Amino acid sequence: MSYVEVARPHDAVAVVTLNRPERMNAMSFDVMVPFRDALLEVGADVGVRAVVVTGAGKGFCSGADQESAGIPPGLEGLPPPAYALRAMQLLEDVVLTLRRLPQPVIAAVNGAAIGGGLCLALACDLRLAAPAAYFRAAGINNGLTASELGLSFLLPRAIGSTRAADLMLTGRDLGAEEAERIGLVSSLHDDVVAAAVETGARIARLSQPGIELTKKSLQAGMAASSLEAHLTSEGLGQLYLRLLTDNFEEATFARKEGREPEFRDRR
Repeated sequence: MSYVEVARPHDAVAVVTLNRPERMNAMSFDVMVPFRDALLEVGADVGVRAVVVTGAGKGFCSGADQESAGIPPGLEGLPPPAYALRAMQLLEDVVLTLRRLPQPVIAAVNGAAIGGGLCLALACDLRLAAPAAYFRAAGINNGLTASELGLSFLLPRAIGSTRAADLMLTGRDLGAEEAERIGLVSSLHDDVVAAAVETGARIARLSQPGIELTKKSLQAGMAASSLEAHLTSEGLGQLYLRLLTDNFEEATFARKEGREPEFRDRR
């Protein structure tokens, strides 16, 4: 059985599904290693313009698998401290892979996103949710720290420091409606995967380098030390596409002619 499935419901949109529903798609290494590999594969496909990540069954991802975590590849023979460090680095690499993909990644959160599953959703560029979805920073409930896999970096940037502290220090569940209200997800949908694919198809109609540079700029903006420093990088991105493509002229003509622009991304 494959624990990760990849589908192409739209020519330019790939859907990567965590497929271990009996464990609510928990983060065993048997799931996370092929998940990372699938992300790298679709990321390298120039025909893929957007990526949707979701989970099979009732859960998006329930976090660490506490019953059958599996064995990370290539770590046999390491002493326990080194083994633990390498295993954690592998999971961190999954989060970084989501961030580094050139395409925008849309989380279609169909159910529970708990602990590391919340981190996976936050690592995506956009988040849509089903009405039954809920989110939990679970580490604190397990006698650990709630900070894991970038959660203390990503969550405050998504919903603000005060709301992030509320979730991380109490370990309470955040339902889908509240998640939409505070901006953790952009919208709720009964068929959240179909809505995410539709969003991906809309992205695919836009300029490919424009979208990729916008993703990079959003991430750089969150990490920027000052507005002054960030303004320069934004301006260079605009100049880059203005000089090397005729996209701006095409958009102008399309508006005058009452049609959708067809961006060639070249001159």
